[in-house]
Amino acid sequence: MQISRRTFGRAAALAAGLFAATPASIALAAEPEQVSIRFLASQGGLSAHEFADALGYFKDTGITLKNVGYAQGGPASLFALASGDVEVGGAATAAVLNSIAGGNDFVAAYASNGINKTTESIFYTLEGSPIKSIKDLAGKTIAVNTLGAHLDYTVREALHSVGLPENAAKLVVVPGPQLEQVLRSKQVDIAAFGYWQKTFEGAALKNGPFQKIFGDTDVLGEIAGGFAVLRRDWIKEHPQAAKTFVEKSEAALEYARLHPEETKAVIAKVLASRNENPDIAQYFTGYGVREGGKAVNRDLQFWIDILARGGVLKPGQLKAEDILYNPANFAVAGN
Repeated sequence: MQISRRTFGRAAALAAGLFAATPASIALAAEPEQVSIRFLASQGGLSAHEFADALGYFKDTGITLKNVGYAQGGPASLFALASGDVEVGGAATAAVLNSIAGGNDFVAAYASNGINKTTESIFYTLEGSPIKSIKDLAGKTIAVNTLGAHLDYTVREALHSVGLPENAAKLVVVPGPQLEQVLRSKQVDIAAFGYWQKTFEGAALKNGPFQKIFGDTDVLGEIAGGFAVLRRDWIKEHPQAAKTFVEKSEAALEYARLHPEETKAVIAKVLASRNENPDIAQYFTGYGVREGGKAVNRDLQFWIDILARGGVLKPGQLKAEDILYNPANFAVAGN
């Protein structure tokens, strides 16, 4: 069969037109999905995704972060996530696991904070106090930012570690900015400054020393203290956005680890924009997470085992690998 030059020319022109259109089609297909992620902020600090946004890491990703208010603590943040008022929450690991055990299908997206000897929660009393060790906590009043979260479970584990009942101390809820005041005025025996409240702690110590009783690393070791949390159905609906969100947040954690002074400057700027005191940013000691901002199974399994020991979870009810975010478990384009 012979093809005329005219027919061949037309076919060639058509093919050329198709190939010329292909890059534009690919570019159109590669346009990122436009996704708005609402969150609740915490006084005195920035979550890693807020920090990533301030660094410009979400530019051209299709992701827009929207601050819709403040959360008093992690449990309130998780409640907002479960009710659909926000797309990302954040809480202490134990609170996250409790929420999942209660029926919420959440995924631990990334380790929001961690504890090490540089960045840890510290339990203080006044100088000269007879309260000097964990054994002395029995019958004492401890100020914490919220119940059912990291400090609450740290106290329980601390008391358990010395053979005391886990409810031997009384916890009272005090917002971070008031921790110093209630301790110095002797309204409480002990004030617990969480690892995420180092800015408040630093400002308080500038006004005079406190007596350290213990840090949470003395009880828990070096471990992730909490997680940013996403709903599993949201990840399935927006797999690429979820992957980008986690990767950029982890990149921000790594930036903070490598550039502490620049990080303080960014935090100060954001706090000022929220009409908070920017001066406290100088006391920021880091997010306390591992290199690269990566979490490991132990960060979750440690608390799963403790909750199982206390009867909150059934043995084997939850597994770390089922909760910790892994993009391979979701349909992400290009993976």
